[in-house]
Order: sequence, then C-alpha cells, then structure tokens
Amino acid sequence: MQGNGPTQRLDRWIWCARFVRSRALAARLCASGAVTLGGAAVLKPAHPLRIGDRLRLRLGPVERQIEVLALAERRGPAREARLLYAEHGVTRIAEPEAAWISLFEEEDAG
Repeated sequence: MQGNGPTQRLDRWIWCARFVRSRALAARLCASGAVTLGGAAVLKPAHPLRIGDRLRLRLGPVERQIEVLALAERRGPAREARLLYAEHGVTRIAEPEAAWISLFEEEDAG
C-alpha cells in the first residue's frame, strides 16, 4: 500500500510481531531477501512499513502471507503481537531444497 501515514522500520515490526526472537535476526531476514512487500523483495531492514501493507515472510521451510493491521508501540506478549497482523490463506510449506534432500539420502544410504 502506498501513501502517507505513520511508518515503522520493517525489521522492528517483524521483531515486535514475534516472527523472530531478536531484532538482529529480523534485520538478517530482511537482508537475505526472505521478505517481500507487495511482491517485491525488500533488502533493507529500515524499509518503511505502513498499515495495510502485505508481506510474504519465508521462515525456514514455511512461507507466511501477512497483512499489517497495526504498527507496534513495543514488543509485548504474544497475545498483543497477534493483533498487529492478519494471515491470509494457508501457511504453506515451501519445497525442500536439493541440498537437504541429498543430505538425507546420504544419511539413509550409509
């Protein structure tokens, strides 16, 4: 969503919404390209986030589609964090990477 209004750093919001355990991990998640905003990859942790924005977060094998409902004032308890976003669709499991498949195949063979 484009427009005016209050904003918040993307990494801080991801941390406050309790998708990761630390702000440093949230920044690393953004920098790795695992976060898309409106279909475009976001590589800067300081990217401004607004209410109504739609995110796609890839956390390990899980991909979550999120709509921002509110900006965070603080990192509170999980019940409070859940009010910051709405999940759309079913959380889906991404395809396993080839490196993991071959690792398991080697382990089973030996």
